[in-house]
Amino acid sequence: MSQQAVRVAVSGASGRMGRTLIAGVLDDTTLALGAAFDIAGQACIGEDAGHLIGAAATGVLVRDDVAGALAAADVLIDFTRPAGTLQYLAACVQAKRAIVIGTTGFSEAEKKQIAVAAQSIPIVFAPNMAVGVNVTFKLAQIAARALGDDYDVEIIESHHRHKVDAPSGTALRFGEVVAQALGRDPARDFVHGRHGEPGARPAKEIAFHAIRGGDIIGEHTVMFAGMGERVEVTVRSSSRSTYATGALRAARFVAGRAAGLYDMDDVLGLK
Repeated sequence: MSQQAVRVAVSGASGRMGRTLIAGVLDDTTLALGAAFDIAGQACIGEDAGHLIGAAATGVLVRDDVAGALAAADVLIDFTRPAGTLQYLAACVQAKRAIVIGTTGFSEAEKKQIAVAAQSIPIVFAPNMAVGVNVTFKLAQIAARALGDDYDVEIIESHHRHKVDAPSGTALRFGEVVAQALGRDPARDFVHGRHGEPGARPAKEIAFHAIRGGDIIGEHTVMFAGMGERVEVTVRSSSRSTYATGALRAARFVAGRAAGLYDMDDVLGLK
């Protein structure tokens, strides 16, 4: 393995995304698995990270010591829960380590905490790490600018039954992108679902609809509905590996960067 390989720590090692990330790191010659960790009491603690994914032993044991894990890594990739992510973020600030945050569901106050931390360390923070999704953000932006106020905007997202937040962070990002392109105010114009008799649809409304069921990985559609024409921008994820691929690309990007808050547009050169 190259001596220049970026050492990656993976949090939530026993989770679905954690295992996917471990597999991705082990399959990438530009990266090295520096550490894998999980919360105390998990059955995986002390187990070789390779065995979690049915692979050969790596020599990297899953641990519950966050500080020790960060000492063995250049960058942390985190897809857990907001409360856990903020704890790991504080540890990264203390250890002067970069972090890639793929967790969603943060409050505005929590997002501000991330922005403050970015004054000390480099952070890639995005509601969705998948490369195709981030390209689709750009397509939605272009469509919104071209179609303008003559088209009603509806955002429909679908995820598996276990997802805890709604609408998804990705759906909200689509809404933010469209709102910015159209000069609309999320606080005023965002609507979440409809029921009863809401009356005629306001022209500048941007509506969100969340579907939860089965094992759907993630599907997002931004519908621009005009008179006599409907334009739909859709992205469907059939594997968590798409999120992992983007996160690994973000890890390579952020390692060694100056402190700052970066997003996937920075990673992909879309700005």
